[in-house]
Amino acid sequence: MQNKQRLELTWIGKENRPRLEPRILLEDPEKSYHAKKRLTDSDIFDNRLIFGDNLLALKALEQEFAGKVKCVFIDPPYNTGSAFTHYDDGVEHSIWLSLMRDRLESLRRLLAANGSIWISIDDNEAHYLKVLCDEVFGRECFVASIIWEKADSPRNSARQFSSDHDYILVYSKNPDWTPQRLPRTEESDSIYGNPDEDPRGVWLPGDPYANKPYSKGLYTMTGPSGRTFKPPPGRYWRVSEEKLRELDQDGRVWWGPKGEARPSIKRYLAEVSDLVPRTLWHKQDVGSNRTSKNEMRALFPGDESFTTPKPEKLLERLLLIATQAGDLVLDSFAGSGTTGAVAHKMRRRWIMVELGEHAHTHVIPRLKKVIDGEDSGGVTETTGWKGGGGFRYFHIAPSLLEKDRFGNLIISKQYNAAMLAEAMCKVMGFTYAPSDELYWQQGRSTENDFLYVTTQTLTREQLAKLSDEVGDNRSLLICCAAFRGKADAFPNLTIKKIPSAVLAKCEWGHDDYSLNVASLLKAAPQVEFAPLVSEQTLTPKQARRRAAQPNLFTTDENGGAE
Repeated sequence: MQNKQRLELTWIGKENRPRLEPRILLEDPEKSYHAKKRLTDSDIFDNRLIFGDNLLALKALEQEFAGKVKCVFIDPPYNTGSAFTHYDDGVEHSIWLSLMRDRLESLRRLLAANGSIWISIDDNEAHYLKVLCDEVFGRECFVASIIWEKADSPRNSARQFSSDHDYILVYSKNPDWTPQRLPRTEESDSIYGNPDEDPRGVWLPGDPYANKPYSKGLYTMTGPSGRTFKPPPGRYWRVSEEKLRELDQDGRVWWGPKGEARPSIKRYLAEVSDLVPRTLWHKQDVGSNRTSKNEMRALFPGDESFTTPKPEKLLERLLLIATQAGDLVLDSFAGSGTTGAVAHKMRRRWIMVELGEHAHTHVIPRLKKVIDGEDSGGVTETTGWKGGGGFRYFHIAPSLLEKDRFGNLIISKQYNAAMLAEAMCKVMGFTYAPSDELYWQQGRSTENDFLYVTTQTLTREQLAKLSDEVGDNRSLLICCAAFRGKADAFPNLTIKKIPSAVLAKCEWGHDDYSLNVASLLKAAPQVEFAPLVSEQTLTPKQARRRAAQPNLFTTDENGGAE
């Protein structure tokens, strides 16, 4: 058997990958928003709007949400070379591929085993994106290329062709993913009739022939008028002669109004299932660019900031196919917030990420209208939405490390004790779970493996005391400023210094991964590490937010950890 060759897309800079710093997310209660009261038992309040670079945000979400997202929808920059209001939509081709690759890999880690990802794109990069997705998700996980009719009329100024459609590429986490069927519509049911007044209701005549060879499918059938029928050359009866006569006796075969027509097997509307999704989505069914423009004008009169957002009906159909109520939906290119608005109305949980200032000027006001029941447009009527629920607003914490005025690396002055402990848990792959009883249990990776973070320089006596408290059946990773003695002196302790422990895991200081990838790959300069101080300086706003949290870095009168 010949080995299958895996084809890969190549481009300049593909081998370069950012070593992302796993940041923590900080909630800003002043920007979070919730309904004043619970309207139904299914109201969802823990949705998340994250402000910041979407690649850093995805990395920040991985620890908590890996394998939990049911549906990802993204509408990334199309890389058309045109100037967009809120992001640069004309980066160089190889850079665009690198930017997309890094994000797609993170999104795949977030997808649930029965999850799917839907990516809106146009002809400019669609076919490169298809090959890239084959590489990231596996060609066997390709589901469909949906054609969305986005235009209402031709654009006569087009130099060659007027583009009427965009694509939506659909991939699943696993090859056996099955889409949900769509609810039947009046149009789909209108083709059913009942010319013989069958008491079982309206029906549709079905083709009695099949192309697949069937051993009992070659026979001659005599109809009520005496006329005989047999399959055309190369075709076969779909059922055996005995079965067809049985169906005829039951009134499930139609011979035409005079009993002379070729037999048709009835398919009753009452017995058919919902509709199988199709790959051609017409504007009259899911809206067009004009539809979405009108929706935005209704939400923000006189504001033309967004010229081509996605219509709400498009997202509604997508979520009907990919999710059920309560499932988690993620959009890391939130734009005007359509995904979150529709998911909210359909009672799905959602996470959106957006870096542009329109996260504050458009997304938050739009979501507030949805929550308050003041958005009457889009899919509000079809979903029966009356308001309720809410969302939490987060921003990405600054980089854990910064340089002091002498050029030495220190922990960012914006971090307090609790923030530092949570950040080091993420960097080292631990779950942040501070104990109320044991000061050294700030994070855990297993039931018996813990993490402790301190800005102290630990003496051998302090390490010996920690080793005794941890015991033989548990282990502790200590991240500290420095320590005295040998690192392997205590079998149940692993000791690492900050910030060298951070530098060994990831790069630092990058807050924007939307620019030229090449500029992100320079190694951090080699600098001397300054001593870490025990007290970190906070801005007034952060001080108020963290005031209620305990100080984890206090020391006793002898200088040891309490």
